Amino acid sequence: MKKIVMLHGINHNMFGKRDPAQYGTVTLAEIDAKLQALGKELGVEVESYQTNSEGDMCERIHQAYTDNAAAVLINAGAWTHYSYGIRDALAILTVPVVEIHMSNIHAREEFRHKSVFAEIVKGQICGFGVESYLLGLRAALSAM
Repeated sequence: MKKIVMLHGINHNMFGKRDPAQYGTVTLAEIDAKLQALGKELGVEVESYQTNSEGDMCERIHQAYTDNAAAVLINAGAWTHYSYGIRDALAILTVPVVEIHMSNIHAREEFRHKSVFAEIVKGQICGFGVESYLLGLRAALSAM
């Protein structure tokens, strides 16, 4: 069974508590459960990982490469806008990478409008809440 790696970035462990106007009240565990259920339906395994450490995120991206993951989904949170370290780690991957955001980053603060990942990812899905993750999984599968 093909493995899709879902990478959750900084502060995502606080989903359900953090800024419900932007992110709703869904928890990270609920997001992961929805992804795993859809993955099962689509015939893939979804393995989720969350960290608040930028270095650990880079290490997990390297592991996805070593493990021959079929695709990578990433919601890096604030790192999206400035982490060239994570960008360079993602650039190592030779599989589809889909950038995901629950909120519409283009309708928020100016600093959130730019993604340093945009040039290297297959695509970006934002603004649909939890549905962004499910759309991202479907997009990654269609790009494989």
